Amino acid sequence: MKNRWLIAASAVGIHISIGSVYAWSNFTNPLIEQFGWTTSQVQLTFSIAILFLGLSAAFLGHFVEKYGPRKAGILAAICFGTGVIGAGFAVSASSLPLLYLFYGVLGGIGLGVGYIAPVSTLVKWFPDRRGLATGLAIMGFGFAAAISSPIMEALITSVGLQNTFYILGFSYLVIMILSSLYLEKPEEGWAPPGFIEKVKSGKVEQKQDLAQLTANEAVKTKRFYYLWFMLFINVTCGIAILSAAKPLAIDSIGMTTIQAAALVGVLGIFNGAGRLGWAAISDYIGRQNTYTAFFVIQILLFALLPSTTNAILFQVMLAIIYTCYGGGFSSIPAYIADIFGTKQLGAIHGYILTAWSAAGLAGPMFAAWMKDTTGSYESSLIFFAGLFVIALVISILIRFDIKKVRLESERKIFEPTKKVISH
Repeated sequence: MKNRWLIAASAVGIHISIGSVYAWSNFTNPLIEQFGWTTSQVQLTFSIAILFLGLSAAFLGHFVEKYGPRKAGILAAICFGTGVIGAGFAVSASSLPLLYLFYGVLGGIGLGVGYIAPVSTLVKWFPDRRGLATGLAIMGFGFAAAISSPIMEALITSVGLQNTFYILGFSYLVIMILSSLYLEKPEEGWAPPGFIEKVKSGKVEQKQDLAQLTANEAVKTKRFYYLWFMLFINVTCGIAILSAAKPLAIDSIGMTTIQAAALVGVLGIFNGAGRLGWAAISDYIGRQNTYTAFFVIQILLFALLPSTTNAILFQVMLAIIYTCYGGGFSSIPAYIADIFGTKQLGAIHGYILTAWSAAGLAGPMFAAWMKDTTGSYESSLIFFAGLFVIALVISILIRFDIKKVRLESERKIFEPTKKVISH
């Protein structure tokens, strides 16, 4: 029997590798300086990668379920590692289309498969602490940029852009393959030692999943779309504030460019910490309450940010928003398992993650449009506060839907018993 904490460590290994995509900005200026490409042309590489992350997660979720996390992880390693190595080849060929193809498309496919493969497996290894398990893995994705950024900077300075891609690509390939080789689903009905005894004695309450649905059955339910829109709104507003944090700090509270850049770096830590913290908290207060808390907190903060001039208060508010942004990612897999079961968790998670791709395009574009139209980011913050009101309403509607499904299930169980008694 494999150690579930080593399974978690393997998941972190994969997520730290693929999460380095968030450090793409380290390559922006070197590519512009070397080839004379525009900022938009270089940044499009990152956008393509995130787009294919969502698409591959949606379309290859069934691959993860059919062939298991080990093969899915190795596929992710080959795609992502080859994509980064191929980016080095694109640099040597001075080809922007090849950069899009290798890092954007191929690397993006590796991102999507690598993101969902270990998460769906971890949920099955941690029936007692689903939130903590998914938080551990997705925390790695959140912290990856902070870990990889200084390494990238050092490599670019010492060995050049082309060799940096080669070194990173081979490193990711090795780390991800080694991590994937330890991944494995537990046996059906597996539970950690002593867990069943604690449940029987009443010391631990084992919450039953609302249903056990396939991915195709899940997409026919209202609660699937409730989850999709909750994640979409949380990510749209979160990515918008991520993209606007630096200029917002400069314009609103008078920070210098250096101070604002340092603030953005520090806030990245809260993004990663929120992924673990909120997911672990969700094991105790429930996923429904966790998501409702996200929206209530962010309605208040987004509404107050435009009028906040105190530097410390401004930074604290941004830090809390960053934790909610990260927590939304880490809590969603456990939420999916709670209401759809673990039968095809990877595939359902993949479908839900299309909200991330859509939000990745919508959030920054809308924030930039509002800035160009109104001359400031303040107007977009008020609009996002309004979006969180909609998300709060959805988080309440999903409660009614879940309650309705649970009552119907209980009635189906009760009716045969009633008939037996009457006979």
